[in-house]
Amino acid sequence: MGLLKSLVIISVLGILFIPRYSESAISCSVVIQDLQPCVSYLTSGSGQPPATCCDGVKSLAAATTTSADKKAACQCIKSVANSVTVKPELAQALASNCGASLPVDKSSTVDCTTVG
Repeated sequence: MGLLKSLVIISVLGILFIPRYSESAISCSVVIQDLQPCVSYLTSGSGQPPATCCDGVKSLAAATTTSADKKAACQCIKSVANSVTVKPELAQALASNCGASLPVDKSSTVDCTTVG
């Protein structure tokens, strides 16, 4: 009985420590959902971003932990940013005004392959 219990424990520990080879990136729909509350602020706002916007920014920051996540979020933000006219100064200060860090350079010309 003791040997069987030891084998089960070793098997479980082995499974827990197997490296994860498939790095699934965050989807663009999640990025858009998180940043949707910021659109009106970024296009026509002033001052500090609304709390709902900052909640989304913080949620996105927490969800982009891997290099693949950061690259995918960068690509998504760049593609959406090309279809929406935002105030550059508000976009550049958004993450810091919300007390978060986003994986996207403040420049619209960032090379997303270098992010992460």
